[in-house]
Amino acid sequence: MAMSIRLELRQGQSLVMTPQLQQAIKLLQLSNVELTEFVESELQENPLLERDEGPDGAEPDGQGEGTQESALGDDPKPLKEGDFSLDEQPLAPGEGALDQDYNTVWDTEGDAQPAGQEYSAPAEWGNAGGGGFDGDGYNLEQTIAQSVSLRDHLLGQVQVELNDPADRMIGAYLVDMLDDAGRLGEDLDMTAVRLGCPLERVEAVLGCLQRLDPPGLFARDLAECWAIQLAERDRLDPAMQTLLDNIDLLEKHDFTGLAKLCQLNMEDIQDMIEEIRSLNHHPASAFDEAPAQPVIPDVIMRPGPDGGWFVELNNDTLPKVLINNHYYTEISAAVRTKEEKQYVAEKIQLANWLVKALHQRATTILRVAEEIIRQQDGFFHHGIEHLRPLVLRDIADEIEMHESTVSRVTSNKYIHTPRGIFELKYFFTPAIGSSQGGEAHSAESVRHRIKTLIDGEPPSKVLSDDKMVEILQGEGIDIARRTVAKYRETMRIPSSVRRRRQKAAAL
Repeated sequence: MAMSIRLELRQGQSLVMTPQLQQAIKLLQLSNVELTEFVESELQENPLLERDEGPDGAEPDGQGEGTQESALGDDPKPLKEGDFSLDEQPLAPGEGALDQDYNTVWDTEGDAQPAGQEYSAPAEWGNAGGGGFDGDGYNLEQTIAQSVSLRDHLLGQVQVELNDPADRMIGAYLVDMLDDAGRLGEDLDMTAVRLGCPLERVEAVLGCLQRLDPPGLFARDLAECWAIQLAERDRLDPAMQTLLDNIDLLEKHDFTGLAKLCQLNMEDIQDMIEEIRSLNHHPASAFDEAPAQPVIPDVIMRPGPDGGWFVELNNDTLPKVLINNHYYTEISAAVRTKEEKQYVAEKIQLANWLVKALHQRATTILRVAEEIIRQQDGFFHHGIEHLRPLVLRDIADEIEMHESTVSRVTSNKYIHTPRGIFELKYFFTPAIGSSQGGEAHSAESVRHRIKTLIDGEPPSKVLSDDKMVEILQGEGIDIARRTVAKYRETMRIPSSVRRRRQKAAAL
């Protein structure tokens, strides 16, 4: 067979993931708060972008993706898109940075004090409130009270309680070994090996540290944490120590066995348990607490007058940007070199892409949220028992998008509904078949039914998993015993044996 060299021209199609397409996909899975951070970084890097504040803080008509709203009624209509043109606003002559308030800026040039003279505030300040000032100017952060960390709180006590420098070093090491609950996460034998000192010395230092404030720190398990706090109250008697040594019986609610071991009656055992409940199980919780971050919804849903629903994006957290064409015209006329022209062309292209990407993101989120509400209309009107089984494919087929797109849109997105704030992924639940050949049941509604059965069971007739299977199958829910046990454990509900002991002890 002869071999030869020749030229061929072929034409084909392929999907290419450009950097801009990859970035647009990434924008879909960002929440409004994360998107705001991204837009802020783009505003700092791209001089052709500016923040759309609107007159008096209000959004201009037809600008910004937050103007989109969709109405859902008995006869749902296609999603109506708002105007996302983001028209450009020219800068006023001599206008400087858009986000700078010159009323809060004090120019110190020309007001420097001669050497050797005391500093004096400008006369126009009058009798303004005092405060500390230095050469760098006023810093608001310096006036905010700084919270004391657990480590700093303990190291200050270590310096007072331990005089020997070596003991202080051991104490500092043990402080750094504390976990979030205030317990030691390392064995003392390993600590002694790491520090190169006798185990007895480490134990002696640990004994001193366990007397520090707050009591309960430096314990190696929960029982020792309780013992330290009880000793601080002078309540660690032999009976209480016996109870702590048999904490496994306490977890099983075997109060009769504890009463025999402690040689006490049931009333005394109940008093000891109540005293243990009053202790702090996580003594380090008062320190290093991260501030609770409220959930900010990305989509807002409200009832309509005709029994339907209105769906809109949350304008308060949605970033709005404009392209400054006035500035673009100025610098385009002033550029001279090839590098400058390339820089300006790149920035205007990125600015146009960002505006289009924000528009596409808003449109996609509204389409997905609208379809979820349409599919789960029974839940919003009647409650969780009417939550339908739903998967990503169901939404993707209806709005003609890929499942991965729906998955990205529903990640880290929350919707504010008349029933509360929910993550969009909450409405996707697997289906559980019907034993009577009817419509399938949502896994979330089955969990709710199991919890309802357990909450309503009498103390004298606690329901076993097999009994709940029998009841659910009688209601048309085809479910296995292991599934009931799994759902019960995910809700942190104990077994029927433990529930019977708990309810008997409560009586």
